[in-house]
Amino acid sequence: MTAVLGLLLGSLQFRGLKLGVAGMLFSGLLLGHFGITLDPHLLAFLKEFGLALFVFTVGLQLGPGFFNSLKKDGMKLNSLAALIILLGGLIAFGFGSIIGWQPGVLSGLFSGATTNTPSLGAAQQAYATTAASGAGQGNLAAVSYAVAYPFGVIGIILAIVLLRWFFKINIADELKELQAMKASDYPELKRQAFRVENASLVGQPLRELPGLSRDGVVISRIRHQAESHALVARPESCLQLGDVVLAVGTPEALQRAGLSIGPAVEEDLRKAPSDVISKRVIVTDRSAVGKTLAQIEITERLGVVVSRVSRQDLVLSAMPNLKLQFGDMLHIVGEPSAIDDAAKLLGNSVRQLNETSFASIFIGILIGVFFGLYPWHIPGLPVPLRLGLAGGPLIIAILMGRMGRIGPLVIHMPINANTAFRELGIIFFLACVGLGAGGKFVETAFSPLGVQWMLLGAMVTMIPLLVVGGIARKVLKLNFITISGLFAGSMTDPPALAFANKLTQSDYPALSYANVYPLTMLLRILTAQVAVLLLMA
Repeated sequence: MTAVLGLLLGSLQFRGLKLGVAGMLFSGLLLGHFGITLDPHLLAFLKEFGLALFVFTVGLQLGPGFFNSLKKDGMKLNSLAALIILLGGLIAFGFGSIIGWQPGVLSGLFSGATTNTPSLGAAQQAYATTAASGAGQGNLAAVSYAVAYPFGVIGIILAIVLLRWFFKINIADELKELQAMKASDYPELKRQAFRVENASLVGQPLRELPGLSRDGVVISRIRHQAESHALVARPESCLQLGDVVLAVGTPEALQRAGLSIGPAVEEDLRKAPSDVISKRVIVTDRSAVGKTLAQIEITERLGVVVSRVSRQDLVLSAMPNLKLQFGDMLHIVGEPSAIDDAAKLLGNSVRQLNETSFASIFIGILIGVFFGLYPWHIPGLPVPLRLGLAGGPLIIAILMGRMGRIGPLVIHMPINANTAFRELGIIFFLACVGLGAGGKFVETAFSPLGVQWMLLGAMVTMIPLLVVGGIARKVLKLNFITISGLFAGSMTDPPALAFANKLTQSDYPALSYANVYPLTMLLRILTAQVAVLLLMA
């Protein structure tokens, strides 16, 4: 009943905004207010299981890109996101403590005002391990979370609008600037044919051509001068004057290659008479996952050439040191029989691509649970810090997603399955939180004290965003579209991301959102736990 009502509430829209999965929380609060509840042991189990399942699937999806997000501009964006979290924590826990509000109220406001459910779960678990009064504080946290949550969603969107108004930002200009910047960061791979006119290259094998490997240029086909047929360009293939080669690389890299090989020509070797074909092959064999192209020796063993690698939305140069991931799509050039052998070597199984590795996932959750229970003794904290079910499975999932495999186990969950399990987990968690706190929600939320909670929650939402947004725009000169994604990611708020995408008529906000989301999730969980331990000391 709670789930059905929550899904109905979450689907209701007002001016393009909807509660989404948070409707499950308000459904639980409503039913809990009328005395509908579950057995306490079952309620506790479903809540903890749902939380662990939710954060694990989030971490598994974010794992492959987590450490890359800390590089280049990612470090700058994550630093700004960390500042937003720090300022929000200081306002919620610092100002709230001065007022004299209970720890449970403050942790709920911190989580609700930033629309971050896992930090609420982390706080509730921390209360459960600190004192006999922890359960009461946990229920207070759920009530104040629900009070602060609605403006948390609206406030993030309001902050984006205010930033645009204050700095008089033209969205079209920002979009053009960002498109030019991204084009230079991820240049499109091109094909170009060259005629060999450099006499110093005569008799040299392709593997020894200067600069090609460094620039990521791959030569996939070759037509010798005296022949009409095109052949696979193997590393041992030797060049002669007048030969024509087909190269794949970025425009700048191809230009440099032409300086050492010879002039560009219009001939398309893909259409030349040949026994050579090209085919896309998917990496699904567990023996290939985690290995580099050089380690699998596909060219040396089978005589085919990998011209490029497609990975999600990226097209990558087939560098020898490129490490393969499950689901990578290799563009292979070679004779049909050799390509068939390459497909057998790499797996190329669409069925496996759509299967979920349940063994690795449940092993990962189990390891994450034990990791979350481990006590970390940190100087200054009165009791050991435990990452709990919100932090332990998240960290283990990020590491597993990054590794891609553990021994014989390939770690893979299709995006549709990941989304389904994530939604199931958060439904269990929020419904149980609402049912547990529903008895006191109405009388608290609509009281003068509840209004004060809303005001502090609004401060936790707005002040950090506006301060950091001003720094990002005025001092660091960041693009507004990037900042809008930063706002949504630092608050882990999908509705705000959807608004930013619609406002800018692009998907570019999702780049900075994804960049800061993993570290933000981890820091919010740790901030909630550390604050609880200090306040309960």
